[in-house]
Amino acid sequence: MPVFSPSALVNELEENLFSALEKMAAQVESLQRPLIDLSSGSPRQPTPPAVVASLQAAAARPENHDYPSFWGKFTLRQAIARFYQRQYGVELDPEHEIAVFHGAHIGVTGLPRALLNPGQYLISTDPCYPIYRSAAVQAQAEFYGIPLHAARRFLPDFIEVPEKIARQAGLLMLNYPHNPTGAIATPGLFAEALEFVQRWQIPLLHDFAYAAIGQRAGEKPLSLLARPEAKQWGVEIYTLSKTFLMAGWRFGFVVGNASIISAFKKLHTHSYSTVFGAVQDAAVTALDLPENEVTHFAAIYHRRREKVIQALRAMRWPVDERQGTFFLWLPVPAGFSAQQFTEKLLRDAQVLVAPGHGFGAGGEGFVRLSLTASEEALAEALKRIAALKLFA
Repeated sequence: MPVFSPSALVNELEENLFSALEKMAAQVESLQRPLIDLSSGSPRQPTPPAVVASLQAAAARPENHDYPSFWGKFTLRQAIARFYQRQYGVELDPEHEIAVFHGAHIGVTGLPRALLNPGQYLISTDPCYPIYRSAAVQAQAEFYGIPLHAARRFLPDFIEVPEKIARQAGLLMLNYPHNPTGAIATPGLFAEALEFVQRWQIPLLHDFAYAAIGQRAGEKPLSLLARPEAKQWGVEIYTLSKTFLMAGWRFGFVVGNASIISAFKKLHTHSYSTVFGAVQDAAVTALDLPENEVTHFAAIYHRRREKVIQALRAMRWPVDERQGTFFLWLPVPAGFSAQQFTEKLLRDAQVLVAPGHGFGAGGEGFVRLSLTASEEALAEALKRIAALKLFA
């Protein structure tokens, strides 16, 4: 049987970090005790019953059995506009400033394709969510990651972007609360980012995946679009996966600058499929849920974070409490690389974490631990790690 070579573009893509972690886990013998996966970024709590009931009813409606519009239902876009007005005080035009898609991953990879020309730079951070680097490759663009430092609480300093790269830039892409470091955006960060894109006349894309999970209970992370001038320069991607515990539903949207939205919509009609109408109806239900229900979902992770931090302190594992998202970004013990430490935890404790270098060279020396496992699983994992006595 002939073996066909992949395209040059596919060859240029790095191995997906989470596929590599799955392979690592599959090689571990766990007959004595089960593997505990703390590398995953998928919420494992059930979707709100009202949202499930909405889908079940909508699936029976004949109008949802046809091909949906690429633009999404107008009722859905109105619900998104209501949500942004209620949450962030941002007014949106449902016709020109909102686009919906089958999972936020499409926005993360599709918007760079819609905006970048071959050879331009996609500027983001190092470390970053690995798909940002592959998004640049798929857009035939170059990638530059602004180094993030603990001394700056993992917020980028735009002075570190070389002028040669800034002049060739076509897009600035940020993600706060930040995956993997958990850093929280400040008003100053967005002010500096907007100053940077205005200076170089490039668009700004903010991936707001962890919009509901700040540093502490009751804290609402900042939306880029809440800044008065932001809509002139940028857009923001939102996903229902984390805020509404709808990871498997694959629904996301982007809001903001009408010209950016228009470019993406054109690409969307050529490259991607549409969102099942019943999922759109269920998304309306989710977006209209009472505020106390939404904050309840995030509170689950805050409680877990507090318990995990207490356990980490007990074993003398240094941890910065000023982290959002449902991850913790943790330094590895002296004498280990991120990969070596990940392998040791997997081999000796049957606990899987994500090694920091998988998020970029700037992630070396750290691992990312997820809070999405059950509280029982988290407690057992930390007990196993403590038994290794790796922290003096």
